[in-house]
Amino acid sequence: MERKKHVSMAVIKRLPKYHRYLQELMANDVDRISSKELGEKIGFTASQIRQDLNNFGDFGQQGYGYNVKDLYNQIGLILGLDTEYKALIVGAGNIGQAIANYRFSKAGLNINAIFDANPKLLGMKIRDIEIKDIDELERYAEENPTDVGIICVPRINAQKVCDILVKCGIKGIWNFAPVDLKVPSDVIVENVHLSESLLTLIYLMHSEAESHLEEEQGE
Repeated sequence: MERKKHVSMAVIKRLPKYHRYLQELMANDVDRISSKELGEKIGFTASQIRQDLNNFGDFGQQGYGYNVKDLYNQIGLILGLDTEYKALIVGAGNIGQAIANYRFSKAGLNINAIFDANPKLLGMKIRDIEIKDIDELERYAEENPTDVGIICVPRINAQKVCDILVKCGIKGIWNFAPVDLKVPSDVIVENVHLSESLLTLIYLMHSEAESHLEEEQGE
């Protein structure tokens, strides 16, 4: 299995959804499924699923469909779930604590350290990980090679924290601060902007309400 070049980000972002639905099918003892049936469950067309998967190889068989377990495992390999990544969290507020309490081991992400500037939080433990003073961040990251830095600090401090992580050789940034970070070209940033997601939801709800109103007025 070789990943083809120039796979679009839209396809990449759909892979975790395939992986999740296939896991649910396995839990329900489903052994095989057609692209049409899988599309009906996920909300994609059969053609879309075939096109997406064809970016990475030939997985299905004509007249048979997909072996659910095999496809689940193959997508896991494409996503890199066979590799373990060391991570640290900067910011032990509500979001940071929620992330620290979530089990990411199935995704190969192991959180080994948490940092914060709030003296009241220092020394507390989340899943047996003691919250350290943020002043120790740079030294820790230099002495403990880390793959992913998870930023959960206020936006005013986010870029400073990001700069420290990049300086220490961290190449993956998972950013929960509501700000776009500036990083070198060899550093990957995945932004999770909660406010933007909420505004998108509100827009769609507002748009749907307006459509219903127009339909009622047109009757």
